[in-house]
Amino acid sequence: MAQTTGDERGGPTAEDVEQEIPELEDAMYTPFVELYLLEETKALRTELQNTRAELIEKVVDKELSVADKTMSYATDTVTYFFYLIAGATSILVVIGWNSIRDMRNQLTSLAEKRVNELVVEYETRLKSIEEQLQQKSDIIHKNQAEIERTNEVHSLWLKASQETSQQNKIAAYDRILDLRPDDVEALSFKADAVLEMQEPLWAISLCQRALKLDPENGHAHYQLACACAEIGRWDDAVTDLAKAVEISDAYRDDASVDPSFARLQEHQAFRDLIYPEEIDPEQDNT
Repeated sequence: MAQTTGDERGGPTAEDVEQEIPELEDAMYTPFVELYLLEETKALRTELQNTRAELIEKVVDKELSVADKTMSYATDTVTYFFYLIAGATSILVVIGWNSIRDMRNQLTSLAEKRVNELVVEYETRLKSIEEQLQQKSDIIHKNQAEIERTNEVHSLWLKASQETSQQNKIAAYDRILDLRPDDVEALSFKADAVLEMQEPLWAISLCQRALKLDPENGHAHYQLACACAEIGRWDDAVTDLAKAVEISDAYRDDASVDPSFARLQEHQAFRDLIYPEEIDPEQDNT
């Protein structure tokens, strides 16, 4: 909502801008979230690459571990068989067991039991590995979806910054909120657009929703102050504007030329906040 005229600030006038527009070759906009979104995309891609490398490393480690334990179990099993045969022979000699056939049957039964135990153990471990692989796969899919969502949000921000129609801007912000319902910036900039359409009550609702998500968002406080000023709630407007100025002193300059605060220029609390240099030092000390 902040507007600055060339006559007040010493810059180009509206007529100068109209003369320069036909000669422009590039769009006059600044993608204010481009760096943030690019960094987020980069971080997601890096995380995806690290996840893949970690997944491959763990799978290889699991395979080597399984192979090593398999050899160990096989060696132990053969050793156990020799011990069993030696023990059985000793018992047969000392006690005189029934026959070699009975010994063979018992050894076979013991071997089958041990093999079954090993099979169950391997199946349990393989199932655990499969679950871990599935979890990693789910994470990769989620990261890919987040990257696609980030790219789409980035393109929508660029589109909104180039739009001249407030309706088209609102449509772009609504699409961003469909993808990210908790996007505070989209809510506050949508409030700015609806204020341009002379819908202060709608803007107040959007700003309150944004401040529930992020109470320290300066842009949301500023837009809320503008909306309150538009409907004559002077005290609320000054209170929210003070919070915005506390977060960022740049809002002080914006408010000094913002049309939304035109009727507040003679309000003493507003002037004390926006024009602190006008405060009488002696009066302030008293």
